[in-house]
Amino acid sequence: MKNWSGNVAFDADLVVRPTGIDDIKFAVMAAESVRALGSAHSFNRIADCNDVLLSFEHFPRDIEIDKVGKQVRVAAGVRYGELAIALHAAGLALPNMGSLPHITVVGATSTGTHGSGVKNQNLSAAIHSIELITASGDDITITGDELASARVGLGALGIIHHMTLMAIDTFDVAQTIFLDLPFENLLHHFEAIMGAGYSVSAFTMWGDLLVDQLWVKSRVDIDTLPGDELFSANHATRKFHPLEGASTKSATEQLGRVGSWHERLPHFKLDFTPSFGDELQSEYFVDTEDAVVALQAVYALRKEIAPLLLVSELRTIAADDNWLSEAYGRDSLAIHFTWKPDVAGVRAFLPTLEAALAPFNARPHWGKLFTDENFDFHALYPQFAPWLTYREGLDPDRKFINEQLSLWRI
Repeated sequence: MKNWSGNVAFDADLVVRPTGIDDIKFAVMAAESVRALGSAHSFNRIADCNDVLLSFEHFPRDIEIDKVGKQVRVAAGVRYGELAIALHAAGLALPNMGSLPHITVVGATSTGTHGSGVKNQNLSAAIHSIELITASGDDITITGDELASARVGLGALGIIHHMTLMAIDTFDVAQTIFLDLPFENLLHHFEAIMGAGYSVSAFTMWGDLLVDQLWVKSRVDIDTLPGDELFSANHATRKFHPLEGASTKSATEQLGRVGSWHERLPHFKLDFTPSFGDELQSEYFVDTEDAVVALQAVYALRKEIAPLLLVSELRTIAADDNWLSEAYGRDSLAIHFTWKPDVAGVRAFLPTLEAALAPFNARPHWGKLFTDENFDFHALYPQFAPWLTYREGLDPDRKFINEQLSLWRI
């Protein structure tokens, strides 16, 4: 078994595919170490385990919607795209979605995955409760103030089998693409550009024109729809894919055509394979107050970045109070890199990139590639020590800790 991009081969001695909660309990109690696998869209070994790996491909795809309370209980293994279709049919929506509807709800929230928008928080912020099996085999539900320590849990607290998310009323979105935004304009008008819609993504190759494509997703009920020009960037008159040369069939509809939230907020359609697949990814989060100087620092490395890069994406995420969220306590700019599948080349360059971002206390995405020894999570996350104590209380024998987590001193 390998991850989505094929750069990680899982080391588990046994793969268990539970069909119910009792199967999870039995596997946890019998294993010396155990981890859960989502959509395998992580690029490091965070999901790996050398003993028992749980795959939820045969687990019932429960989606229980409470229209009155505007909540939805969703089972492990359910993908965001599947959940979104069910919610929309019930007249509800999620506040935001990531670029891929193919990722699982539990896996994405557990690693701090996000969408975009100056007022939109990390996807994990929507969690109302978490149901999981602890190392002792107990089935517990985490709610209330305790959620701040559990929403982004890295799979280290137990095996999650269900989550309940908060929902909102359904809404429509129009997606418009703008081309060739000058670097200086992004720096001088950063807040206005990244706030030009409900969700905004900037795609760049770090060339002379920093932003090759600007994807503006506007809520038609609250946003002013953009015109033909945005800070000197021109309105696209044909459909685009973030990666040059890739088929646009997999991309969600553009050209200002109005559609439901779940058909516009992701970049890609659920029934198509997104991106190239044969790629690597890294992502770093900085305070939006440092966004301009951080972008300048990355731009200075553009000649070193270019030979390794497929595309880079810039997004903003609103601050939250979840202890291990990459946006904990600060509105954040996420600087994302989709690399060519050159593992040696990318790993050799990452220390240079990370050194350039270190003055801004950059936090790496938990599920993507970064240099383990370059990050002091005690310094980057004010609640890291309390989180370690919380984790130890649920799993004192470290049943859910793998080699990757140990490298991060978890």
